[in-house]
Amino acid sequence: MKNNNLFEKDLYKPIQKYFIKHGYEVYGEVKDCDLAAVKENELILVELKLRLNVELLIQAAKRQRFTDQVYIAIPKPSYSLRSKKWKDLCYLVRRLELGLIVVSFRQGKGYAEIKMEPDSFDRVKSMKLSQRKRAQILAEIEGRSGDHNVGGVNKTKIMTAYKERCIHIACCLEHSGPQSPKNLREMGTGDKTLSILNKNYYGWFDRVKRGTYALSEAGKKDLMVHEELRAYFYSSLEPLNR
Repeated sequence: MKNNNLFEKDLYKPIQKYFIKHGYEVYGEVKDCDLAAVKENELILVELKLRLNVELLIQAAKRQRFTDQVYIAIPKPSYSLRSKKWKDLCYLVRRLELGLIVVSFRQGKGYAEIKMEPDSFDRVKSMKLSQRKRAQILAEIEGRSGDHNVGGVNKTKIMTAYKERCIHIACCLEHSGPQSPKNLREMGTGDKTLSILNKNYYGWFDRVKRGTYALSEAGKKDLMVHEELRAYFYSSLEPLNR
């Protein structure tokens, strides 16, 4: 059964069967909750939707006022459950401390599978595990001379700290002619100067002889596109040559 032929009510029976099998009493549409399952003092609430969207997450979050055992249930997506999209959705569900049930349909029958149990989210632990990424963000900010990008844009070239360093080196070579990595570092291009010259990611640098580099024709042309940064780096170079 394809998802576009499904209704929310088609998810109910497979989930009802699952919880009954595990010893719960199951009831549909209880005080605006799509499905309620009880066993002794345990209360489980499940919200059904054909797609994982904001509306579903809001409904489920509101149900957490009544119990910490709240699930959202959706049909099994057509895309891979190993995809980044699915992993990102699962992270959001986990972050909200919700459970996740996926219902698949084979030969006209529905099968419910719990993909994620409701559990508390340890934000402190999550931040500790992300210290390297945090350090990378701060290092990127530290390496930029200013804000040369517009946040929220898509499909456009981004000015990174790495590209700024490349522009800085290009400005030094344009301004002072062929130079050694040592001389460039003395001009303030940083300790990664040699690596940038050797990698030559943008094709801006020519090795004119051993240990000496010049600005290529491509570099001269591309440098004119970044006039604001060119002026910025030139302002620090000009006093050196007075």
